[in-house]
Amino acid sequence: MFSKKIQQAMNDQIHHELESAYIYLSMAAYLEQENYPGFSQWMKIQFEEEMAHAFRFYDYIHSRGGQVILQAIGDPPTEFESPLAVFEAALGHEQKITSDINRLYSLALEENDYPSLSFLQWFIDEQVEEEEHVGQVVEDVKRVGDVSHALLMLDRELGQRQAEPVVEE
Repeated sequence: MFSKKIQQAMNDQIHHELESAYIYLSMAAYLEQENYPGFSQWMKIQFEEEMAHAFRFYDYIHSRGGQVILQAIGDPPTEFESPLAVFEAALGHEQKITSDINRLYSLALEENDYPSLSFLQWFIDEQVEEEEHVGQVVEDVKRVGDVSHALLMLDRELGQRQAEPVVEE
């Protein structure tokens, strides 16, 4: 059975995913303004992925006969010190989302909600990948430092990122 506790926690996760999307879109806007179109493109892809994650929860709640209840999203940060600061903030945010997913998984385990455990496994795997990818970008930006031509090359490289095809289960 889909408990009210799980339903509320999943609605909270929709909020976290939409908030993440909003944060990444704000990061993209900042990077675009600072003339880093490749970094901005990378963040726009992150935005799209977070929106897709929110819709996965949306669809799952409905598939279990639950009710989706959307929550207000606060203002995202709009100013950053540097591209490195942006990507470090993104990594910290991904780590927060990982904690949110882990808490949700623990709740599903407590509630003996096996369908939700199965559903959430994809997100657990996805968060490992997300933290790895953002962490790698942080390391790359640190490695190039303030060397303008190296930062330009990294910006161009990250601008080549394409959205991953949506895989339906």
